[in-house]
Amino acid sequence: MRIGELADAVGVTTRTVRHYHHLGLLPEPERLSNGYRDYTLRHGVVLARIRRLTELGLGLGEVRDVLADDVGKDISEVLAELDEDLARQEVAIRERRARLRALMEDGVTVEGPVSDELASLFRRTAHLSDSPMAAKDREILALIETTAGAEERGRLTSLLGDSLGTAEGLERARAAYALLDDLVDAEPSDPRVDEAARALVDCLPDELLPSATVDHDSSFLRALYADFAPAQAEAIRRTIHIVTRGRNSPEPTQDPPA
Repeated sequence: MRIGELADAVGVTTRTVRHYHHLGLLPEPERLSNGYRDYTLRHGVVLARIRRLTELGLGLGEVRDVLADDVGKDISEVLAELDEDLARQEVAIRERRARLRALMEDGVTVEGPVSDELASLFRRTAHLSDSPMAAKDREILALIETTAGAEERGRLTSLLGDSLGTAEGLERARAAYALLDDLVDAEPSDPRVDEAARALVDCLPDELLPSATVDHDSSFLRALYADFAPAQAEAIRRTIHIVTRGRNSPEPTQDPPA
């Protein structure tokens, strides 16, 4: 048989046959005088077995073990391991589907999907989303949660949840967002920048930014500042300075980052 005839008979492509040759799964046949491979029935038997094993979900490395006569694992052992792996996948899929159902029932926000904890925080602050600054804040929180480690994500949502867990906390947040929204066309030297920074500081727990040294020229903070209007960026920069260096510290005198 030619390679195309073998592939058609077993229901695979000629590229697949060549790939199995390359991996050593399917023995190379003898070549005829004209240089063409001459496949036998035995090649068809082995190729069909490879196809059945891969359709069961075995990886090609596991298929190699099964096909080996003198080394590797017994077929029953490989299939048992595959069954255990599929069982784990079933559990993971059920958990993912349960989360998807919850998201569909609650409604997926523009920022979602996010963790259950952050989704709960977003629901509690949904009435603030009319503010452009609040909407952008939610996007940034979703970004931070995605990039942070599990421990840091838990700390973040816990601190913000405590801060916004009361009517007074929500009102402080609403007032801060309103002040920041008003700065969209202002200059960084506008006196309202200080007012907005102090209002934002009052919304944040001291532990949110514990480091006393923040590099305002880091790539992340530069990108963060660039995403806001100049006066808004300056208010956020001053907020970070106040929170990290102490709420009673003097304001920084340097110019805002470019």
